[in-house]
This record gives sequence, C-alpha cells and structure tokens, in this order.
Amino acid sequence: DVVETQEHYKSRWRSIWIMYLTMFLSSVGFSIVIMSVWPYLQKIDPTADASFLGWIIASYSIGQMVASPLFGLWSNHRPRREPLVISTAISVAANCLYAYVHVPHSHNRYYMLAARVLVGFGAGNVAVVRSYIAGATSLMERTSTMANTSACQAVGFILGPVFQTCFTLIGEEGITWKLVQLQLNMYTAPVLFAALLGVINIILFFSIFREHQVDDMGRQCKSVSFEGEESNVPDQDAEGNIDHVAVVAINFLFFVILFVFAVFETIATPLTMDMYSWTRKEAVFYNGIILSMVGIESVIVFMVVKMLSKKTGERAILHGGLLIVLVGFFILLPWGKKLPNIQWQEIKNNSIPRTAATEMLMPFWSLQATPLPSNHTVEPVGCPVTQSWCLNTPMIYLAQYISSDILIGLGYPVCNVMSYTLYSKILGPKPQGVYMGWLTASGSGARILGPVFVSQIYTHLGPRWAFSLICGVVVVSLLLLEIVYKRLIAFSVRYGRMQE
Repeated sequence: DVVETQEHYKSRWRSIWIMYLTMFLSSVGFSIVIMSVWPYLQKIDPTADASFLGWIIASYSIGQMVASPLFGLWSNHRPRREPLVISTAISVAANCLYAYVHVPHSHNRYYMLAARVLVGFGAGNVAVVRSYIAGATSLMERTSTMANTSACQAVGFILGPVFQTCFTLIGEEGITWKLVQLQLNMYTAPVLFAALLGVINIILFFSIFREHQVDDMGRQCKSVSFEGEESNVPDQDAEGNIDHVAVVAINFLFFVILFVFAVFETIATPLTMDMYSWTRKEAVFYNGIILSMVGIESVIVFMVVKMLSKKTGERAILHGGLLIVLVGFFILLPWGKKLPNIQWQEIKNNSIPRTAATEMLMPFWSLQATPLPSNHTVEPVGCPVTQSWCLNTPMIYLAQYISSDILIGLGYPVCNVMSYTLYSKILGPKPQGVYMGWLTASGSGARILGPVFVSQIYTHLGPRWAFSLICGVVVVSLLLLEIVYKRLIAFSVRYGRMQE
C-alpha cells in the first residue's frame, strides 16, 4: 500500500478547498441576479412578459446542461485545470456582457438571454469539481466532503440574492461611466462582482490547485500530472459493475430537487409583487432579506446533517428532506378568502381591451383595485388583470409565504447534499467525470423546465395549480425513493469490500 505523505495530504486538501470555492461561485453566478432579472428585463425591454422571464432564467441551465457532459468528458482525459480555467473565463466574459445588455437599441431581451446561456455554459464546470472530489477523497471522507461541496453550492444559490440585496443600495440609476458606456446600478453591479470573483478563481487555479487521487481506503494512488506518472495501487477496487438502476433513480430524484428549488426562486419576485403590491425594488429588497435568513438557516442545517448522517445514514435523511419540501409547497397553496389587489393602472390606460366581460367586471375592479396614483410615472402595483386568475384566486398571506420559505430552505439543502453523496458512493472508484456530467445535466434540465413550467402555469392558471402540481411531483419522487431504497448503497459495500 502507498502511504499518503503529509505534503500530499496538505496539497490535496488545498485543492479541494479551491473546488469548494469554484462550486460556490458557479451557484452565485446563477442566483445573484435571480431577484432582479424580472425588473431589469422590464426596464431594458418593456414589451417582455412573465413568460419570457421563464426563458431568461432557464437559459442559464440550458448552457449548463450542454456543457456539463462535455467538461466531464474533457476532465477524464486531460488535466482538470484546463476545463476549469476555460469554463470560468467564459462565465467572466458572459457576466460582462450582461452588464451591457442595456446598450443596444433593440432586441435587448435576446442579448440578456445570450448572456445567461453563456454564464450557464461556464457553470458546467461543477461536473469537473464533483468528479475531482470523488477521486481525491477516501470513502470515509466522501460523505463529509460531498456534503461540504453541496453546502457550498446550496449556500451560493441562497446567498446570491443577499449580494443582490446589498447592491440595491446603489439604486436603479446608479452611476454611469460614459467613456465605456457602463451603467453601475443595482442590476449590473452584481454581475460585475461575480466577474471579479471569477478572475480571482482563475488565479487560484494556477497558483494553488494541484491534481491528486486516493482510493476508497485513502491510499495515495497518484499525483495526477499527465506526464507519464502512473498509479502505484492496483486497480482491483474498480472491478464490478455500477448499479445503473440506482444511478438513474438518483438522477431523477436530483432532477426533482432542483426543479422545485428553481420554481421556488423563480416565482418569489412575481408572486410577492402580485400578492403584496410590492414595487420592483421592494420585491428585490424584501426577498433578498428573506433569503438571507434562509441562508443562515441552511448553514446550520449543513452542520447538523453532517453529524446526523453518521447515525441515520444518507437515505433516511434524503427521505426526510423530501417530506419537508412537500409540506413547504403544501403550505403555499391559497387557502383564504381575501383576493389580491388588482392593478387599476392598466384599465385606466385602456391597455386592456374593453369587451362585454370587462365592462361587467368594472365595478368589481373598482372595489378591488389599487388606487391610481396622481403621478402617472409611478409604476403600477398589484396583481395585473391580464392574469385572469387574479379575479378569483385568494391571496397567499405573507405568513404562508415566509413559512414556506423556511421549510423549503430547510429541505432543499438536505436533499441536495444527500443525493450527491449517495451518487458518488454508488459510482465507486471508476472515473466519474461523465457520470457527474449527466447528474449536473439532469439538475440543469430541472432548472430549465422549472422556471418555464412555473412562469407558464402561474401566469395562466395561478398559484393554486402551480403549487398543487409541484406537490404531486414531490409525492412521486417519495414513492420512487421507497422503491429503490435498498439499492442506494456504496459501490465498495455492494461488492463486500467494506462494511456499510
């Protein structure tokens, strides 16, 4: 057996910490604009509607879904520094493009769409991160390390809006640098900040990151240099077939987990603007504060989960996390009788066609609508009458919304951590780049369908239909987990090389 040297151990863990940072920054790239993309889209292109918002948010995941298997395959045959540096550089350039989408005189929405696709493409490096960590940790280290990696990813998703909230202090107008046509405001500052973090990450790849590998027992296999150095440990532990039923099941469960969280983040701003008559700036600011509290909650959850998994195992915790998410969306269903305020501004401006039906409903709107401000430059607030469900669907009370945020913020990180941990253990010692690419792609597919699903269903049918369907999807995932429960075990345990 090859004993790991102290120098190898320190270098290996420094590289793993760089991977933690990379995972965090990839997630921040997605979520740092999630609260502001809707008001920014309305500002640069007033003709854009809520349906296009779904495509804007989903575009990040389209790019990631395409890139993840490609970067995963690349990392199996070449030094991982190559795909890591190239992917991060793409994200930096794409964030800079997002900061300039206001400059063109037309088609601004499509420039925003392109920028988000490229940011997502760069975020395909999470497959490389996962495959590296799976190969650089022993089985005993795997749960804790994968939990930390998932924690960094989840914290990035959650804390991104917190950074956005801080930048709201700059305001919508901000500062304009005419020489380079740069507007530094609450919409562009977050992406420029993300670009700066990306540059720092690239510097760390060159200065600190090194490639290492250990087997499931923790023995040093090789220091990966791609210069002819070969493993000193026999590859006998890699013998055996991967349980592809378990692999497919985890891919589906991970899809559901990312799907519901994408719905949760996407709907926050439009829902609160419709239900509580918040302005664009208020929706960004208040949701950022709420999600910052959820972020603190999640950090506590990560610490508890790592200790709890040693006693109950990953499968039981995954089951509990899904149940918590189910309760969170069930609470979010409209239960009361009070209707949300209706936007009176649109009717006064005759932007809604006057049909026989609208004429009959005019007295109703007069009673329910938010009063038209004397200053017509003030943005209209409330639930727009273009969404017909606003007229008959009860509002979701603020207490419901906050309670749901707390529960989903608890269940999501638990499920995220446990699904990735189980997946890496099921795959075993074989190269995991492509498999991790497919898992990342399934999560990206969820983040594509989630925003599109909720923007279409919410816009046309309302929150009752949207959240009821989400509850149904989570129930199906719980049933699947029960069916494959006994198959979700580590590769080495499955072949009797280690005890569970």
